[in-house]
Amino acid sequence: MGFELVLEIEPPTRPSLVHARHQIGVLGKVADAYLVPDNHLGRATVSSLAVAHEVAQMGGRAIACLNSRDRNVLGFRRDLLTAAAYGVDEFLLVYGDRPDVGRRSDDVSVRRMMEEIRTFGGTDVFAGCAPFRVGATTRLTAMAPFKAAADFLVTQVAHTIDDLARWRDTVDFDGPIYAGVMVVASAAMARKLAAESEQLVVPSWLVDAVDRDPAAGVDAVVDLVGAVGDHGGFAGAHIIGVSRYRELAARLEAAGWSRTSRVAGPGSR
Repeated sequence: MGFELVLEIEPPTRPSLVHARHQIGVLGKVADAYLVPDNHLGRATVSSLAVAHEVAQMGGRAIACLNSRDRNVLGFRRDLLTAAAYGVDEFLLVYGDRPDVGRRSDDVSVRRMMEEIRTFGGTDVFAGCAPFRVGATTRLTAMAPFKAAADFLVTQVAHTIDDLARWRDTVDFDGPIYAGVMVVASAAMARKLAAESEQLVVPSWLVDAVDRDPAAGVDAVVDLVGAVGDHGGFAGAHIIGVSRYRELAARLEAAGWSRTSRVAGPGSR
């Protein structure tokens, strides 16, 4: 398997899949898979399982996010049954953003969700279904031991190859690891991210560049994806394009990341 691009789409906040379908169509020339967030940024969205099913209907491979914030054990088992009925078998388990409304549920953790997938998801109830493939997110610090049982890892968002490479040198993990990268669409977005979490602080050089030219955020991601690919220690990149997904798709294709050129073989990019 070559270096993969996993493109995140913005989940619908209204009962319509039109915008999701448009993103899937636009990103189709460069995406090997689509990551579908779950109640993104603490807002109610269409189920990630339903959108993942739509991705498959359009011929794509989907990874459905499932967050621990909004679930209890019974609800999570329901989601596994729904996923199997829809043919969705690849998940990324996340802690979940702070909700806009109400309080988060602490009935299940990422660790408990992983255990439920391995136990309940491995019972005779799911006989004949494809086995679930389970991923976990990780910060660029020491990895929680239970995450070693994941099938793949996705790192927190990084803005330099040095940060990713330094962390990769400390990690012993047998499965694929995808580097998390995100388009910084504006200086205002960068300030908002910094206010929300110290892990999301955007380097000042990038903030200044985006302030001068909004396209600089897309260019920075395309350059970073190239550096991650050249590093050799990552199976691919998880790319969050936010509202710049059209420009992102065009720049990735222009930089040689089209799926057609990568399928052609080594040296085609």
